[in-house]
Amino acid sequence: SLRMLRPTFRSSRVAMENIALPAAGPVDPNIRVAIFDGGVPKNHPIGKWVKSIEPPGIGKTIGDFQKHGVGVTSAFLFGHIDPAKPVARPYAPVDHYRVLDTAPGQNPHELYEVLARIDQVLVEKQYQFVNFSIGPRLPIEDDDVHAWTAVLDDRLSRGTTLATIAVGNDGDGPAKGGFNRIQVPADCVNALAVGSCDSPEEHWQRCIYSSVGPGRSPGVVKPDFVEFGGCLQRPFIVVSETPAAAFEATEGTSFSAPSVLRLGAGVRAHFGDSLSMLAIRALLIHTAETSDSPCEDVGRGRVARSVQEIVLCDDDTVRVVYQGSIAPTRYIRAPIPVPSGVIPGKVTITATLCYPTGVDPHHPGNYTRAGLEPTFRPHDQKRKDPSQVHADSKSFFGKTQSSLMEDELRRDAWKWENCLHTSVTFMGKTLRNPVLDIHYNARLGGRNFAPKEELPYALVISVHAKHLDDLYDKIVRKYARQLEALRPVVEIPVTT
Repeated sequence: SLRMLRPTFRSSRVAMENIALPAAGPVDPNIRVAIFDGGVPKNHPIGKWVKSIEPPGIGKTIGDFQKHGVGVTSAFLFGHIDPAKPVARPYAPVDHYRVLDTAPGQNPHELYEVLARIDQVLVEKQYQFVNFSIGPRLPIEDDDVHAWTAVLDDRLSRGTTLATIAVGNDGDGPAKGGFNRIQVPADCVNALAVGSCDSPEEHWQRCIYSSVGPGRSPGVVKPDFVEFGGCLQRPFIVVSETPAAAFEATEGTSFSAPSVLRLGAGVRAHFGDSLSMLAIRALLIHTAETSDSPCEDVGRGRVARSVQEIVLCDDDTVRVVYQGSIAPTRYIRAPIPVPSGVIPGKVTITATLCYPTGVDPHHPGNYTRAGLEPTFRPHDQKRKDPSQVHADSKSFFGKTQSSLMEDELRRDAWKWENCLHTSVTFMGKTLRNPVLDIHYNARLGGRNFAPKEELPYALVISVHAKHLDDLYDKIVRKYARQLEALRPVVEIPVTT
């Protein structure tokens, strides 16, 4: 009944001699991570980085649950393990909460006892990263918000925690009736829903078992993206649950989700507290590798392969992160950095806007309470009417978003999506001091609302001009007093 207990092939232990886990501790021991799953055995080899916690009153440990818990935790600590290479050093330690047991009479479509244990931890503790590779084996519905989704969305609505959720392993189920759709609580708008692809290399596609979108509107782009999760031809390798040093071959979205969380923790370890959790979430989406596969299958694409792909960019590209908060009914202006003068050829601008939101579970069609409405102004001297205060606007986010799932969206649906991402190409000569003006709207139960609290946000913008090999240097000189270079706190070796 638990969706995490449905492997598409039986896991097999790979007996290997001289397996060496890293000798060093985590890169940043101050990062706070929680994994809610089936538990980790005492005196297990990964215990060096894991604190195993059991909530009061929980029942006996179940072998299959514990096996899953070790695999999920291994995926966060080490990612997919290549037996031919040294095992990667973990970025952060983990608090592993065992929340699964065999309570008699537990409804498999609700699992409220499990949810209550998770909720209590989220209320009492402040974690920066959390992972959920468990949940009811129940596809989402457009006209109903499940308790798991509502509770987790509410706890994550402050935007101070980055959560990853596995979308489920029923993607090969019947499409008629939506049985292959993402499963509760992967429709959370304040978390990242992660599906599985079949390869960590160049050529990849969605694993057939990985549940598909769309999500509910708002929150229509689900999964957010995919990550390698293993398949029969190329399994995902984790540390075995046995005390002996062994690896295990497996597959499932249960392992792709913590792999993404590991990447986020790597960015945090690299930059420290100079980046918010929202900014890290936006960077993960922003740097995803695009694909020709339908958005319903893979979301924005496949997550970046390494921390280096996120924190580094070429000389003809510049990436800027804006983060802060905005008051209700107010505007903020985010300059898009371009060099002075006419830019030769074409310029590609990629932008990702993320913010947390309160939710109204009783109004599925008006589920999100907050909406940021961006307006793109490409040229600061172009005005149709000379009396205009602001320059002319041009379609930007809606230009490509509408082609994703037009039949799923109302005319203004993107206004209430709390994660926007697009990439648009312009002729360089049409850009002069471009900006994004962002307006904060709020609603409650579908009606206008003016909350007292400001809304945190993160905006990532990349500008790519292939005819300017020194674009980065030009931007740094022009915006020397406006933009600040992010400096790494911990140097992470560049892998080739």
